[in-house]
Amino acid sequence: MKTPWFPFLLLISFVAGCAHSPDPAVTSTPGTAPPVVKQETVLAPASPPASTSPKTSMATETQPSDEFGDITDFEDFEDVQEEKKASIADPLEPFNRTMYHFNDKLYFWVLKPVAQGYSQAVPEPARIGVDNFFKNLGFPVRFVNCALQLNFAGAEKELGRFLVNTLFGFAGFLDLASNKEIAFDEQDEDLGQTLGSYGIGQGFYINWPIFGSSSPRDTLGLVGDSFLRPFFYVDPWYLSAGARVCDLVNATSLRIGDYEALQGAAIDPYIAIRDAYVQYRLKKIELKGKNTTPGGTVPKRK
Repeated sequence: MKTPWFPFLLLISFVAGCAHSPDPAVTSTPGTAPPVVKQETVLAPASPPASTSPKTSMATETQPSDEFGDITDFEDFEDVQEEKKASIADPLEPFNRTMYHFNDKLYFWVLKPVAQGYSQAVPEPARIGVDNFFKNLGFPVRFVNCALQLNFAGAEKELGRFLVNTLFGFAGFLDLASNKEIAFDEQDEDLGQTLGSYGIGQGFYINWPIFGSSSPRDTLGLVGDSFLRPFFYVDPWYLSAGARVCDLVNATSLRIGDYEALQGAAIDPYIAIRDAYVQYRLKKIELKGKNTTPGGTVPKRK
């Protein structure tokens, strides 16, 4: 009995074809060497975040600002990652949200209308002069905290600013010390930053009525700094309170629109303001002893 050879021939042809058939994704033209295919390790997809809160969405969608350029320009990528992940505990969120809405209504119903009316009555150059005057009165806070941070170069600049602006700038109404020829830049230091430079963390988030965003560390700093402000020693008390209100209204008249822009761009304005506060305070502590340039950019960190 003859063995049928045709099925075996089909089987041999099938096996040979599987062994030698080219990969559809890798083809070569006749007369050329076939390309080398590198094996790549396929990583498992990262697990999605535990929650899709507005805070997480905003962090992923926000692009690096032009102030720093593209994120790859940083010398230390890990520092950028840490900045993005900076957060603060918020165990008092129900209270803080209530205070946020209180302050929000206080701004739109009282402070903003008063500041707008004030800006209509007082020309901008005069309001800038008033702002310079109140900043000049804050010299003791900045000078003492520069010294506490061992930033003696900053303390020297603050002393120079105060002397120049007080003696030649009509008690500080003119900010002559910021001219390029003098270049005594304002240091903008406070006790909260000093405590942070000593390694004391913020703790948790607090939104105080009227005073706004803060933390236990910055609240303690605010109380300590108040003893260095000249208005603390003005008697009777209502004169001191009136001066503070004047400073607040004048400063607000020069910055109308900043708060509205932040609030309007946020999915949850409360979280946006809280996170902006944390990043702002962290940045000021990181830049201890460094100043912003006249163009408004911060020095690149090493």
